[in-house]
Amino acid sequence: MIVNYSMNRRNFLQKATAFSAAGLLSQTIKPQILFNPTSESPIIKPNRLKKGDKIGLIAPGFQIKEEQLEKSIQNLKIFGFQAVYSPRLFEKHGYFSGTDQSRANDINELFANPEVKGIMAIKGGYGCTRILNLLDYQTIRENPKIIIGFSDVTALLNAIHQETGLITFHGPVSQTIYRDYNAMQFRRIIMNPEDTTLIESSPDDLKLSSENPEYARYTITSGRAEGQLAGGNLSVLASMTGTKYQLNGKGKLIFIEEIDEDPYRIDRMLTQLIDSGILQDANGIMFGICKGCNTSKNQITDSFSLREVIENQIKPLGIPACYGLSFGHNIHNFTLPIGVNAKLDTEKMTVKLTESAVL
Repeated sequence: MIVNYSMNRRNFLQKATAFSAAGLLSQTIKPQILFNPTSESPIIKPNRLKKGDKIGLIAPGFQIKEEQLEKSIQNLKIFGFQAVYSPRLFEKHGYFSGTDQSRANDINELFANPEVKGIMAIKGGYGCTRILNLLDYQTIRENPKIIIGFSDVTALLNAIHQETGLITFHGPVSQTIYRDYNAMQFRRIIMNPEDTTLIESSPDDLKLSSENPEYARYTITSGRAEGQLAGGNLSVLASMTGTKYQLNGKGKLIFIEEIDEDPYRIDRMLTQLIDSGILQDANGIMFGICKGCNTSKNQITDSFSLREVIENQIKPLGIPACYGLSFGHNIHNFTLPIGVNAKLDTEKMTVKLTESAVL
C-alpha cells in the first residue's frame, strides 16, 4: 500500500490535533487488575482502540523529520484515528528529539490526558533508556492506555510493564503500521480482540525462508512452552542488564530481534543475557528475523553464521526455542503484547495468545 500526499505540508500538519500541558485534565480510570504471579505489579489491561480515538505520537529517541510526522498522521487516518502531538516533537538536542526531560514530559502528559486513548512511537532510535527514570509511573498506572512501538522503544515497553503492570505492545511504529500484514495484526490484537489469537508468520516471509538465511525458520530446541510475553530488541535488552529496569525473564516467553549487527556482536549480547540470568529462567525463547546479522561487516575471517551463534548460545539452555518469526526490524511485524499469557510451539512456529490483551 502506498500513501499519497496531496495537501500542502503546512496545512496538512495544522489539521492534526495538538495537545498542550495546559489542556490536561485529571480523570479517575478504573483499570481491570488481575493477579500476576511473576511480577511485583498486578496486571493492568488498557481499553481497546476504536475508530475516532485520539492517538498521541511520540519521538522518544532520535530526531524525526517533518515528512515522518506527515506520514504518521496519514497512516493513523487509515484506521480512523486522530493524531495528537506536542509542539515539543521537533525540539532538537544533539541527535535527540528534545532533551531527556522534554521527551519524558511528552509521554507523561499523553498518559495523563484523558482524551488520548493510545500512544504510538513515530520511530525508534537511541534515547529511550535515558528517560526511564523520568517517567511518572504512578500516572501511567492510574491512566492505563495502549503504548506501542519496537526497536529502542523496547526499553519503554518493558520498563513500563514491570513498574506498573500495564500491558504494553511491541509492534509497528506509526510509519510502518499501514502495511497490510501489520495492520491486520494490529487490528486483531488491539482493536478487535478475541479471547484467543493464533499468530503466524507472514506468507511473504515464509517464501523467503528458503532463499535468505536471515529469514530461515528453524527450531533450536523442540517443545512447547507457556508464559507471559516479554522482550524486544537484543541490543536494548542487553543495555538494560544490571539496571533496575533489567528484564525479568523468570517464567516468561522471551522474544528477541535485531538488525545490522555482526554475528560476534549477537554472540556478545546473548552471552550478556545468559550470564545475567535472564534467559536461563525463561520458559521459552523466540527470535524474529534478524536482518543484516548473518555475515560480518567488519570482514572478520572465519566468522560464525547467525544461526551458528544462536544455536551455540541457546541450545545448551534446554529451553523450547525457535528462529524466524515475523516481528522486529522487518517489513512484516507481529503485534506482541508484553505481559499477556501465550503459548509457543517451536515445531509449528506459532504463538497463541491465550487471553485478550485489551478490555
